[in-house]
Amino acid sequence: MPTDVGHEIADALGTLLKRSTREQIYRRLTEGLGEAVDEVTYPVLSGLARTGPRSAAGLADEIGLDRSGVTRRATRLEEAGLLRREPDPADRRATLLALTEAGRAAIETTRQRLAAHIEDSLASWPPGEAQTFARRLHRFVNHGPFTG
Repeated sequence: MPTDVGHEIADALGTLLKRSTREQIYRRLTEGLGEAVDEVTYPVLSGLARTGPRSAAGLADEIGLDRSGVTRRATRLEEAGLLRREPDPADRRATLLALTEAGRAAIETTRQRLAAHIEDSLASWPPGEAQTFARRLHRFVNHGPFTG
C-alpha cells in the first residue's frame, strides 16, 4: 500500500513531467538563442547532447517523440546550422543526426541557464539542504523505481 511520501513524490513528479511545465522550462532556457531554438526543438538538441549522434528513430525513442516529429525538428535545426546529418558508419544507407559546434554551444548556454535558475530557486533554503537534496535526488534517479 502506498505511503503518503509515495503520493507526495508522485504528485511532484507529475507536476514536473507535465507537458506545460516542460514547455515553460524549455521556453525560458531557449529565449534569445535564435528562431530555430525553442521549446519545440530543444528536446532534439538536448537529446543529442546526452546521447551523441543518433538516427532520427533512435533519438525519437530517447526523447519520446515519433520519428517524423524528430525529422521535422532536425530539419529546422540543420537549416540554422545547429545540427548536421552524417552517414552512419555501421549502415551506409542510414543517416545520423549530430550536433555542430553551434549546437553544442546552444546546449551549453541552456545548461548554464538551467543550473542558474535551479540555484536561484534554492537560494533561500537553509545551508546544506540544497546539496543534500541534490545528492538524494541523484540517488533516487539512479537507484529508484524507474531504473532497469
